[in-house]
Amino acid sequence: MSKQELVDFIAAKAGLSKADAGRALDATMEGITAGLKKDGKVALVGFGTFSAKKRAAREGINPLTKEPLKIPAKVVASFKAGSKLKEAIN
Repeated sequence: MSKQELVDFIAAKAGLSKADAGRALDATMEGITAGLKKDGKVALVGFGTFSAKKRAAREGINPLTKEPLKIPAKVVASFKAGSKLKEAIN
């Protein structure tokens, strides 16, 4: 499902205009991003938990030259599905 298809679904389901649904979706995504930056975790009970995880620095190999290279440490976003979401998709 693309973002536009999700906006259309939200608009139809909530009785909103597509513009309002788009703004609501954008605000939701901004809120999740802000929560991850501030607290490192956003929990939506029943749906799932977004979290920011630290990935340690490591060594990799350039597939073209086979030369070793250093991959720096970074923070990545992860998602763990909640029980209601797991049940809904099975």
